Amino acid sequence: MLKETSIHKNQIILQTGYFDLKQTFECGQCFRWNEVEQGHYIGLVKDKVLEMYQVGQEISFYNTDEKDFKDIWVDYFDLNRNYEELIEEISKEKIMKAATEYGKGIRILCQDEWETLISFIISANNNIPRIKKILERFSKLFGQKMCYKGEEYYTFPTPESLQGITEKDLEEIKSGYRAKYIIDAVQKVNESQVDLYNLKNLETGEARKELLKIKGIGPKVADCILLFSMRKYSCYPIDVWIRKVTEKLYFKRECTPKEIQKFAEDMWKDNAGFAQQYLFYYARNQL
Repeated sequence: MLKETSIHKNQIILQTGYFDLKQTFECGQCFRWNEVEQGHYIGLVKDKVLEMYQVGQEISFYNTDEKDFKDIWVDYFDLNRNYEELIEEISKEKIMKAATEYGKGIRILCQDEWETLISFIISANNNIPRIKKILERFSKLFGQKMCYKGEEYYTFPTPESLQGITEKDLEEIKSGYRAKYIIDAVQKVNESQVDLYNLKNLETGEARKELLKIKGIGPKVADCILLFSMRKYSCYPIDVWIRKVTEKLYFKRECTPKEIQKFAEDMWKDNAGFAQQYLFYYARNQL
């Protein structure tokens, strides 16, 4: 939750608790923020290059102004949510208390639906360094170049700009078998077979069904898209890792994804997505 903001020319300084850049950018929800040095990140969101630097609870935003901060970044970084209250609400037992204490600086971003969709299609059976490289090649090949401090950055290509793309066109990004899934997504979104930017207005189950129409999107990828770009916070994305962690820490036995989903809904209700992120980050780094 916003504590105190000071405005300077081309810089905004935010005093806030429960926000850690490293935890937020490196918890697996986004792939186009890069650490320049410790506590110092640069990322590109739509056509905005943002530079951020953190010391303690002070976070500096560079290359922005008051209008963009209020219109874009407050929403993108979920700055109006009281994460202290959220953590207190979901930390009813010792496992989640340990997870939230370890990763309390994580904030769930509100990313662009299209970029998130393509990012998580590429993420399937992949690792974060390789995902980042594929997305950077994809943006450099098909996006628009921007310059900041003498460095080149590239916007994420829109579905409209990718109309008619072929697997041959995608060879350079080295996405492998996922190329055909990217092409299917381009086609279905451009032809309004999936009304991507309206899905956030649907009930979560209906929005999930629409996403599953696109090749390469299964339940886990769909839930990641819903959680990280559409504010569907009841989603609890279940991959191999989170399944093993939930089984080990809570069930003490093997169980089905359906059992895990029901458990998350009962335990954390509309905040299951937040719980998943804390649990994922904690288990990946501490267990």
